Amino acid sequence: MLVSFILITLVAIFGHSEDFLGTTLLSRPLVLGPLVGLVLGDLTQGVAIGATLELIFMGNIKIGAAIPPDTITGGVLATAFTILSGKGPAIALALAVPISILSEMVISGLFVFRAVFNKKFGQYAEDGDYRKVERLHILSGLLKPLLMGLITFLTLELGAGVMKSFLDSIPVWVNEGLKVAGNMLPALGFALLMNLMFNRKAAPYFFLGFMLAAYLKLPVIAIGGLGVIIALIVTGATQKEATEEDDDGIDYGAADAALVDENAPKLSKADIRSLFFRSMTLEANFNFETWQNTGFAFSIMPVLKKLYTTRDAMSRALKRHLQFFNTSPYGSTLIIGITAAMEEKNRQTPDFDEESINSVKLGLMGPLAGVFDSLFWGTVKVIAAGVGTSLAIKGNVLGPILFLLIFNVPHLVLRYNLAFIGYNTGTRFLQNLARSHVMDKLTAGASILGLMVVGAMPATLMSIATPIRIGSGDAGVGLQGILDQIVPDLLPLCLSFGVFYFVKKNVKTTYLLLGLLALGFIGSVIHLFI
Repeated sequence: MLVSFILITLVAIFGHSEDFLGTTLLSRPLVLGPLVGLVLGDLTQGVAIGATLELIFMGNIKIGAAIPPDTITGGVLATAFTILSGKGPAIALALAVPISILSEMVISGLFVFRAVFNKKFGQYAEDGDYRKVERLHILSGLLKPLLMGLITFLTLELGAGVMKSFLDSIPVWVNEGLKVAGNMLPALGFALLMNLMFNRKAAPYFFLGFMLAAYLKLPVIAIGGLGVIIALIVTGATQKEATEEDDDGIDYGAADAALVDENAPKLSKADIRSLFFRSMTLEANFNFETWQNTGFAFSIMPVLKKLYTTRDAMSRALKRHLQFFNTSPYGSTLIIGITAAMEEKNRQTPDFDEESINSVKLGLMGPLAGVFDSLFWGTVKVIAAGVGTSLAIKGNVLGPILFLLIFNVPHLVLRYNLAFIGYNTGTRFLQNLARSHVMDKLTAGASILGLMVVGAMPATLMSIATPIRIGSGDAGVGLQGILDQIVPDLLPLCLSFGVFYFVKKNVKTTYLLLGLLALGFIGSVIHLFI
């Protein structure tokens, strides 16, 4: 059993190392659950439990300083204890929620503690010592996976036996109550996604997705495909538009050439490629004071090392890039590429304004965060999770595989190319996008597609019914049958909107989780829900 505990701990460390792996969703319960199941010899159960937990925490995403419950530690430990005890996914839900909330407190404390290192980073920047900046960024980033790995191992080693005995003593009616509560908890994930995407203009597409799933029983994959077609038609993306020329007609390359030092080093494709690979560690040293600043400095370090060979020049560059920075990791390489081009111009042009580099960074990080967070968290992840969980909930291992592929193929391809786009075209690329309204169309299309998939989820991924009968004896009619004749899957839809109402009122996620658990459990005990 000790070997199993060590392997499960390594799974937790792997999940918490995602900040070194580009926020590629390798830390989600849908991915880690099967790994825990594989370690404990029950892959199918691990897949099903991971899917169940993914539905609960689907809307829990880290944007800015908002730190959601720790689904990694909670998911890994809950899956392990559930499989070891031989209980079903309902028990995993009951365990995952409190463990995730407690772990969140530890991680939030770590993000506060990391700010202590900022003084050291400042000293290294003053000295122009980029090697120590790189080293401290990595070491500080390792604190989270190592700390949470230690907590996971100690919890398994000290609590597995006690937890198994406790779970074995749980009566059947309690287990049934937790099962009903577990069926309700996904409503929170859907509500959080709706809070990110729902608006009056796009609302009809949410209900279209629901009706396709509830009445026609279409799977999430089919609804996603229809969403793509509708989004393309509505946004006019299938129509060719005439390209616009620059109105001023200036040859920017020729205008700058007179000021360029021909002997200055020039960046190669390999240098720009390294920006992409290093950007994967953007959030490794995330902290509540300067957020992603050391990740940005680490990402652009190959460029700085090539361009600046004196201590003074390197010191100024390091201090520039150790200032506050925060944006979506998915669009970060566009800013990093633009910054690389500006640093190269700064090295080549004696009278270049160095302050303009940070001005451009600060000006772009907010707008790009809004665009790429909405695109990937609100659309691509929703589609990936919808497809993945619909398969994995039945124990199909293809679910987590498709989940990762659907999300990361567009993510990594776009992220890689944005580094070169940022370097080659800089801010003019963004100006061209603005003129052609590409980003507006992308945002509108993403909203349509995402809401259709979210609308389908209450009907396909939630199971809530009532055993109440109207009338007595053989003449009695089941209330659920009446509701199904009016609107199939009406209860999951109403519950999702009810939770959405409280999310809009800024009720804390923790309270909503506990409230749904209580509603499902008590509703089961008094035979209101099954």
